[in-house]
Amino acid sequence: MSNPNLALAVELRHQLHAHPELSGQEIWTKARLMEFLREHTHLELVDRGDWFYALCRGRGEGKIAFRADFDALPIEETCDLPYRSQCPGVSHKCGHDGHSAALALLGLTLEETGADRDVYLIFQPAEEVGGGGEACAALLKEEGIGEVYAFHNMPGYPLHTVALREGTMNCASKGVTFRFEGVSTHASTPELGRNPAQAVAGLVAALPGLTRREDHRGLVMATVVQMDVGEPAFGISAYRGALLLTLRAQYQQELDTLQERLTVLARQAADRDGLKLTMEEQDVFPETANHPAAVEKVRAAARRLGLPVVEMAEPMRGSEDFGWYLRQAEGAMFLLGDGEDHAPLHSVDFDFPDPLLETACKLFQALI
Repeated sequence: MSNPNLALAVELRHQLHAHPELSGQEIWTKARLMEFLREHTHLELVDRGDWFYALCRGRGEGKIAFRADFDALPIEETCDLPYRSQCPGVSHKCGHDGHSAALALLGLTLEETGADRDVYLIFQPAEEVGGGGEACAALLKEEGIGEVYAFHNMPGYPLHTVALREGTMNCASKGVTFRFEGVSTHASTPELGRNPAQAVAGLVAALPGLTRREDHRGLVMATVVQMDVGEPAFGISAYRGALLLTLRAQYQQELDTLQERLTVLARQAADRDGLKLTMEEQDVFPETANHPAAVEKVRAAARRLGLPVVEMAEPMRGSEDFGWYLRQAEGAMFLLGDGEDHAPLHSVDFDFPDPLLETACKLFQALI
C-alpha cells in the first residue's frame, strides 16, 4: 500500500470527523465521499439517493461487496482535536468516519491493483437508527453479489486485533411503543374515567417473567426507556399513557416471540380497562448472523496478515443493521480492536484510531 494513499485516507477521515451529520441528514458526507473517489479513482460511482456505491470491475468471475456506514451521533465533542467537530451537538463517536475512510482507502488501492472479481464498495447512511441497511442490502440481490463483509472498530481489544464469531454477531433489537388512551375525569371520581396506569404498570411488571434466561436459547431483554402516564395536574385522573421499550434478543425468532407476548398482554389490558391501544416500532435492527464459511475466510485472512485473532464467546448486545445484508448473501461482520484502554464507543472522548485504516484495507484486500 502506497504511503500517499494512506495519507489521503487519513486526511479524508479527519474531514469527515470535522463535518459529522446525523442519521438521515448525511448530505455533505455522501457528497464528499463521492467527490473523493471521483477525484482519485476511475471506479464506477452509482448514486442511489441517500447512499451510493463504487464498483471496481474485476478480471474474472464472481462478485464481492464491502459496506461502510457514515452517520454520526447527537453528542457534543469536547476533546481537543485539531479536526474536532465543527457541528454543535454532533460528532463521530462511533467510528463511522473511520469505516468510510477505510473503504475509500480500499478504493484507492483497487485503482492501483485492480481485482480478480467485481468489487462493490457500499457507502450507507443511517446505521445508528437502523434506517439505511435494508435499502442498501437490496443491491446484493439486484447485482447477484455472493459475498459481503463489514467491520466495526471496538475499544477493549488490543489495537489491530480481529474479533470474530460464527452465528449471532450482533443481537436483534427494536424500539416498541405501547400507547393507551382512556377517558378523562376528575381525580375525585376515577370510576367515571378510563385510566391507563394499571395497563402500563402491568406490562412493566410482566417483563422479568418474559425474559428469564432459563426460558430461552440466548439472551432476551426488554429495557424500559420511558414511561409516561397522565399529566402533573392533581385534579385530573390520568387518561393517556405510553410505555417505550427496547426489545433485544440474540436470536430473531425469540425477539419476535417476546414482542408477540407483550402485544397480547397489552391488548388484554386495553380490553379489560376500556382503553384504545396503538403500537409503534422504530430503530429496527435484525439479528446480524455471520455465516461460518465467511467467518473462516476472515480468520484465514487475518492469520495470513499476522493479525491476532480473538474468538468471541458471546455476541455483541449492541445491534447492527448489517444483518440486512447477511439475509441477502453470505458474509460476516468482524471487529477490529481500537486498543485495550481506548475510550468507549459513544463516549465524548472517543476517536477512531487512524492506524486501523490500513489494517481494515489489507483485510478487505485479502478477502477479495
